[in-house]
Amino acid sequence: MTSTLQLRVAEACELNSLIRMFVLRADDNRALPGYSAGAHVRVQVELPDGAKDWRHYSLINFATERNATNAPTRYVIAVRKEDEGRGGSRFMHEHLKQGDLLTLEPPKNDFPLHTGPGGTVLVAGGIGITPLASMAARRRAEGAPVRLHYAGRSRELMAFLPELQSLLGDDLRVHADADAGTPLNIDAVLDDVPAGDRLYVCGPKVMLDAVLARTQARGWEHDRVHFELFTTQVAEAGDQPIEVELAQSGQRFTVPADQSILDCLIEHGCDPLYDCKRGECGVCATPVLEGEIDHRDYVLSAREKADGNVMQICISRAKGPRLVLDI
Repeated sequence: MTSTLQLRVAEACELNSLIRMFVLRADDNRALPGYSAGAHVRVQVELPDGAKDWRHYSLINFATERNATNAPTRYVIAVRKEDEGRGGSRFMHEHLKQGDLLTLEPPKNDFPLHTGPGGTVLVAGGIGITPLASMAARRRAEGAPVRLHYAGRSRELMAFLPELQSLLGDDLRVHADADAGTPLNIDAVLDDVPAGDRLYVCGPKVMLDAVLARTQARGWEHDRVHFELFTTQVAEAGDQPIEVELAQSGQRFTVPADQSILDCLIEHGCDPLYDCKRGECGVCATPVLEGEIDHRDYVLSAREKADGNVMQICISRAKGPRLVLDI
């Protein structure tokens, strides 16, 4: 079982109307487990019904010393309030205050920077800036080429602009929809990526989908594009309740249109493997014996999706009324 950390909220402040920043330290100010750019911690939150759950938050670092995150004495995270979510971000915004104690799991990195030749181009949407800020600082520490495109609805709702400007100077490109009158032009961003540079993207699903579609259309190799999705699973237009049968136990559950299969199984006392809950990591891959899958993940290949015999139950659903899972 993963060990946990008990850290104190040393500072909690509103960066804007949507984003709140937290500085976390040990009571004795000891060094904390180190981490690399792109890493996150899992934080235990309390939901409105009193249940405990976990949320992932990227660790933020602007220091450019090469060993800045090897043995830090503090973790910095920022949380966007999601009024339509299940309540984890509301707990972080409305209930957590300076002096409170939080339970965390040590840092883990599912979104690492790669080494090797070539520069780095970062594309952030909204709160997706958090892991990319640490990546920008790391590249600056290495003296390696880096450019950051940071998009948001308005400058007032974008976090860390002064810090990023100080860190990157002319290598920071800020796009505010309110000023430009249009969303970020993905093709224009890609046109400006030198051959051989790697692309790192973090933001909402609409941005990630657009970037992946455009890079695939251009024939970019898969390992040039790295991403992390900053969103929670939400119902899509036309979603209906589905019946899910577990072949090994014979149990049957009705999954509401606004709930994932994974969360439904957890709610009914099952113990499926999972991690990200965003369709990125592949941990919750589940064999499907019957039913047509509506794939919504970013893990499976086109061939695997066409084969139709495995799904990511954290985010994918059924095109029909029923699925039979081999669990």
